[in-house]
This record gives sequence, structure tokens and C-alpha cells, in this order.
Amino acid sequence: MIYLDNSATTRPFDSVIDAMDRCMRENYFNASAAYKPAVDVDRAMRECRRAIAAQLGIQESGVIFTGGGTESDNLAILGVAETLRQSANFVCSAIEHPAVAETIHRVEQMGHTVRVLPIDVRGVVDLAACETVIDEHTALVSCMQVSNETGAIQPVEELAKLARRKNPNVRVHVDGVQGFMRVPMHMERMGVDLYALSGHKIHGPKGIGVLAVRPGVRLIPQITGGGQEKGLRSGTYNSPAILGLGEAVKTLAADRKAVERMRAMKAHLWAVLSQEEGIRLNGPKPGETDSAPHILSLSFDGVRGEVMRNALEGEGVLVSTGSACASHKQKVSPTLRAMGLSQAQADGTVRVSLGAMNTMDEMDEAARHMLALYRMLRQFKRR
Repeated sequence: MIYLDNSATTRPFDSVIDAMDRCMRENYFNASAAYKPAVDVDRAMRECRRAIAAQLGIQESGVIFTGGGTESDNLAILGVAETLRQSANFVCSAIEHPAVAETIHRVEQMGHTVRVLPIDVRGVVDLAACETVIDEHTALVSCMQVSNETGAIQPVEELAKLARRKNPNVRVHVDGVQGFMRVPMHMERMGVDLYALSGHKIHGPKGIGVLAVRPGVRLIPQITGGGQEKGLRSGTYNSPAILGLGEAVKTLAADRKAVERMRAMKAHLWAVLSQEEGIRLNGPKPGETDSAPHILSLSFDGVRGEVMRNALEGEGVLVSTGSACASHKQKVSPTLRAMGLSQAQADGTVRVSLGAMNTMDEMDEAARHMLALYRMLRQFKRR
């Protein structure tokens, strides 16, 4: 099997599984307890905080553990909205993941105004157009770091600067689920106040995420109880998952060439496929500065994406037709339509997403199957 759907989830590193197994079998103590074994678990969790904070350019006290990326996005957006005493406007891009888009919709139902940042034909936020969208009444700007569908890196640093020119008190939230450990992020330097990430996208466990918070940012908690995580996220610590996440971060940080391997594999795969007439790339080209190293969106002219996906699965190659969180809804991607793709082009799209465990040999084999299947399937193109 060749697994090329790493933007949906990743296989955990063996070291992650070992760390979690050890925690559950031996170090199962509640980290909030006062006796030494529990204190040791708490100390190990602090090491995980430090590892994550080091990747984001923040203090470890700003690392808030959550149940995943979706919860982190909810805490960021609703946590800001509930601090406001009067209505304001909230801004997000046209290509946000439902974790952000649906939460922004809830903010609108609370009485705030929602504005949408347009994107260009490459799937990148149009900064010039943002000048008229963001103003002095904007309370929060939310933009993903990397598009989960096309791999387009968004100009979050420039967006943060623009937003603060309009309103120095604005909060900038970034959904970094597809960017963390693959695209650099320094929250202080880039002006990001709130950054969401997820463990299972980086070869860590499912059910664990982080909301990284810069000092001075006030949030209203969405889950109350025992007051863990500075009162922002109550509930007994999921210490096995936290230690697994920390191990994944440490493993990727130690493998400095992992991102470059992904970048090279993506470029190689597209170099082979681009020779075939009828295969289109959606988003920035591999090697361009705003192209993430691991995601490739491809449209196959005359062949529906789900047909190509199913045919590839028959050959042992696993890809997706878009966001795993929305694929069951069988809707045309609003991201691809916003980029100007026709209905047929959007219908004919599959997403290839790479991880640290993929190899160049897999790219060659996957390309061979894609080309052979496309040449066969397009013979049945609808007239």
C-alpha cells in the first residue's frame, strides 16, 4: 500500500506509540496529583510544552493542550468573541476549514458581522483586496497557514501587519493544522496571537491538539471544570496523547531533512505527471515560495475525482478527493470554485498529501498507476 493521504491523518511514529504505551502501562498517574510519580508525569508534559513552544517562538506557558485542532480553533474564535461587550466584525478567508468557517458562522449568530477575505486563482489570499475588508472595528482575523486542499501557503505575516495598521488591538488567529512542522512559524515575529495545531497530522496521536497563545491575549474558556491549562481547558490531562505529541514534535525536529524530502517528492511527482496532457495542477507550483512541501491538488480532465480515487485504491494507492472532514458530503469544493475552476475541473480533482514516511520509489509507482489509469479512464469521457 502507498499511503498518500497524510493531510487526512498520518501513521504515528513507532517512538510515539512506544511513548504512549509506556505512559499507559507504567506512568498512568494523574498529572495533577501531588505524589512523585504524578509529578514525574507533569514534568514530562512540561518537556512536551517546551518542545512545541520552541517550534513556535513563544513561551511554554502559552501552550494550551486541547482535544484537537477543531477544539483549538473553537477556543480561539469563540474565546475572543465572548470577551467583547459590543458587536464587531470577524474576518476569515474564503478557503477556511469547516473548523474555522462553521465557528465563524456561530459568531455571526451571536450578533457580530462576518467578512470574507478573497483569494486569487492560485488559492492565495489577495492582500490588496483585504484593505477594504479589514477596518478599525475588526476584532479578529482568521486565516489558515496552509490550505488543506491545495497546499497554498497563506501570507499570514503580511495579513497580520495589515490588520494591525487598521486596528492595533485586533487578534490574529492562524489554523496551523496543515502547516505545523512543515512550514516555519514564529508567532512573535509574525504577529500571530493564536495558533492551532493537531497531533495526528504530524505522525502523532489523534485526540490531542494545542492552542498556542501569545501573552496578553484574553480568552473565555469553552470547557469549564477543574481549571487545568490556566483555566482555559478544564479536564484531566490526556497524558499519553500529550507525551505522544511531544515525541512526534521531537522526532520531526531532529530529522531536519524530512521537509526537504517531502518537497523533493512532491516536485518529482508533479514533474512526471505534468508531461501528460489533461492533468492540471491547482495552486502554486512545487518550488514556489508559497507552495507547501507536502500537498498536491490535481485535476484529471474528463475523469471524476472519486472515480480516479477508487481506481487508485484498487491498485493500492490511497489518495483523497479533498478534505477528509468534508468528503462524505459529496459537495463541490468551495476552495476550488473560489479559485476559478469550473464544475468539471473541481469534480475531477484529487489530493495527494505526503508525510515523513513516504519515499521517492513510492512517488514513481504512484505516478505510474495514475498515468495508466488516467489514460484508460479518459477514454470514457462524457460527450
